Amino acid sequence: MSLTISSPSFTNGDAIPKKFTCDGPDVSPQLTWTDPPAGTKTFALLADDPDAPAGNWNHWAMWNLPANVRSLPEGVKKNTHLPDGSEQGMNDFHKPGYNGPCPPAGKPHRYFFKLFALDTKVSLNSEAGKPELEAAMKGHILAKAEWMGTYKR
Repeated sequence: MSLTISSPSFTNGDAIPKKFTCDGPDVSPQLTWTDPPAGTKTFALLADDPDAPAGNWNHWAMWNLPANVRSLPEGVKKNTHLPDGSEQGMNDFHKPGYNGPCPPAGKPHRYFFKLFALDTKVSLNSEAGKPELEAAMKGHILAKAEWMGTYKR
């Protein structure tokens, strides 16, 4: 049985509604996932745009989601520390938490929401972002799942 992630906010491979972008209220979409492999201690989440002009652009870096959690609600607060022990680092907008699609006008960009089941708790400070999270996860990923949406302006 493999880890899967999904979102009732948009269909995999389809357009992300404006509500979840810089052209709307810019709230995070709801995400849900299946039971992780045995030995999972925490989850981590990354949301990226590999089509950004500056290269792969990170929209969300989150770690230490408790192993018993199976979803994130719509509109996760943009705080570095959340009540359940989850932590959010800096995205490439230099802000904590989620900032949605905001591509330049032109072709649609793809946005990948990647969930990782980890065999450890990650120790990072609130200034950390995707590179630090990826380094901390190295050798600790038990499973990975992803969901993709598109957006164009």
